[in-house]
Amino acid sequence: MDGNQTVVAPLRQPIEFELEGFDVPSGYGPFLFLLALLVYMLVLLGNGVVLCAIVMDQNLHRPMFIMICHLLICDLLGSTAMVPCLMMQLLLGQKKIVYLSAIAQAFCVHTYGMAMQTVLGVMAYDRYVAVCEPLRYCSIMTSSRLHSCCALAWTVALLLIAVLFSFHVNVPLCGRVIRHVYCSNRGILDLACIPTCGFLCFKGLSITWSMSSGVFLVIAFSYFRILRASLRQGRTDSSIRSKALQTCASHLVVYVIYEMKRSPPAGPSDDLMTFSGLVLQVCIIVFVLYSAPTPFLNPMIYSLRNKELRVAVRRTLRKLLRDKRLDP
Repeated sequence: MDGNQTVVAPLRQPIEFELEGFDVPSGYGPFLFLLALLVYMLVLLGNGVVLCAIVMDQNLHRPMFIMICHLLICDLLGSTAMVPCLMMQLLLGQKKIVYLSAIAQAFCVHTYGMAMQTVLGVMAYDRYVAVCEPLRYCSIMTSSRLHSCCALAWTVALLLIAVLFSFHVNVPLCGRVIRHVYCSNRGILDLACIPTCGFLCFKGLSITWSMSSGVFLVIAFSYFRILRASLRQGRTDSSIRSKALQTCASHLVVYVIYEMKRSPPAGPSDDLMTFSGLVLQVCIIVFVLYSAPTPFLNPMIYSLRNKELRVAVRRTLRKLLRDKRLDP
């Protein structure tokens, strides 16, 4: 019998799961909760301010900035799906979650991961057109094509995740303990009574790997063409290469950071759980390396690298502070 399966008979609704989470040493829970709350508030503030700046400034209603908005929405979705649940575990020790909430959290987490890739792929195409076809950029990246590309990115992500979750619609579950700090498709399938879990997980991994490889190929092709065009045009004007680098640097940095942390640890192992001193370190590492970096860093990366956006963010902050002072 699998260690997760606490009962033999299939569970019946209403099903309530228990997240294994982390055995945080006594007294550290409130500190880690405040740390998680601080990071989450910074994520909301950073992404919210940049979103407001782009929406309120008509000069930023251009393809690159519209796609940055979609990227920031992905960040907010991923952070909101994971961090509040983690904060409840840290503060109250609340590790139970009902079936529908578990499915909703897992769906949002996977949608975040898939949509990040598809949106980054669309952004790579936009950068390719901007650098390699600068004179035709406005005619190629029209408003209708821009919105069609963004809608396609979200549609593909949602459809693939829906297919991923359709694998376990009728799968009977015999276990209640999810060996993770949040719910995922794999974590739920591990509780299945039937021995086909490995095959279903293989199909899920095939979908994820295919999408990741496809996006990587799109980005690699785009940057290969960008590099070749920059080298060719840079022979006559060295400023072209620096302009191309400035145009693509933010996107490339965000993609590299996302790929570096895309495969998080599955949770604390049994060996780690026996060492209470390491549990705190693992908790912090999982939180910092998985939940926080991209949503926290994206607004800063784009604001620091783009002068127009930086000016718009400062203007938005001044307006918000001024309006707050004028409120009675």
